[in-house]
Amino acid sequence: MKPLSLTVNGKTVTASVEPRLNLADFLRDHQLLTGTHIGCEHGVCGACTLIVNGEPARSCIALAVACDGAEVRTIEDLDEDPVAIRLRAAFTAEHGLQCGYCTPGILVTARDIVLRLPDADADRIRLELSGNLCRCTGYAGIVRAIERVLRERPVVDAPKKVPIAERKIAAPAPPATAAAPVRAAAPVSASPDSTLRQTITIALPPDRIWAAVKDPTLVASCVPGVTLAPSSSAENLAGEMAVAFGPLRARFAGTATVRYDDAAQSGTIRGEGRDSATGTRLRTDAEFRVSEHARGSKIDLTAAYALQGPLAQFSRGALVQALAGELCREVARNLEARLTGGAAAPPQPAKFSAGAFLLGVIWRRLKALFGAG
Repeated sequence: MKPLSLTVNGKTVTASVEPRLNLADFLRDHQLLTGTHIGCEHGVCGACTLIVNGEPARSCIALAVACDGAEVRTIEDLDEDPVAIRLRAAFTAEHGLQCGYCTPGILVTARDIVLRLPDADADRIRLELSGNLCRCTGYAGIVRAIERVLRERPVVDAPKKVPIAERKIAAPAPPATAAAPVRAAAPVSASPDSTLRQTITIALPPDRIWAAVKDPTLVASCVPGVTLAPSSSAENLAGEMAVAFGPLRARFAGTATVRYDDAAQSGTIRGEGRDSATGTRLRTDAEFRVSEHARGSKIDLTAAYALQGPLAQFSRGALVQALAGELCREVARNLEARLTGGAAAPPQPAKFSAGAFLLGVIWRRLKALFGAG
């Protein structure tokens, strides 16, 4: 066994390891950092690419003991990295991932391209990506995503290369002792495939609906799976939404900032949430407006969203549109029942069952198809 000391994602790590243990296996099996994927184990496919001393490196052909004293950053450490944040949004917008197995390594390489080659064109991007194999996408979406970030010109500095002899090992960060304040989420880049447009109608006058919309507690009580935190106010919300899709379960905890325009009876919502179990992140920018309708009132909602992580496979446009339409109808029914004082709206379930909602969509379409009343 050989002693090993290195910095992993800003924390000092010491261990005794077999000399033959590679860096990828050390990170995955000893540190439980499974975002680094292993493919060919010959340094060819690039799935295991991570950052060693500020540069991309293949971790499947790097011995862990050979990295003694080095600074290692894995994909998990790029959650708050400004370039990685832009890349993830661009990959979502341009459909730069499919099965996702190669994505961690490609994101590391893409980040290096953005930092090192700000004037790279499509041909140079493809050349730089030649060490990362993707069996699904055909690379077109990946190249477009990197070009999009390069066009945005993110204001970041390329990482400085510090000789290992001069490098200081960072101490582990102290645990947080106080809850973080509600902060505004980053804006979401809208694209046709990640934009929702829904209209719901309610048989009540607009003024009454507008007053209800400005009551977050009332609105939350009408949405399946949503729970507001006691600290929430009319304009700064915190809470969570539990979602189930068959055997899959997720609980998105997050915050949102709401702005109201009483004169126009319209407003905006910017929010983000994260499921701690899967690491999936959801961000959304939404606009809503209350206006008159023949039935009484209508609420027009437009929302741009970005879903990043293992559950992003469910973010396809048609699926999300169907779920959003069914959810909006459910919320409208519940809100109308609560405001009219007639038949009481049933208590909302502890989770939003996407599967059950989709079955409702399918059932209505079958009835329409065969002319059932």
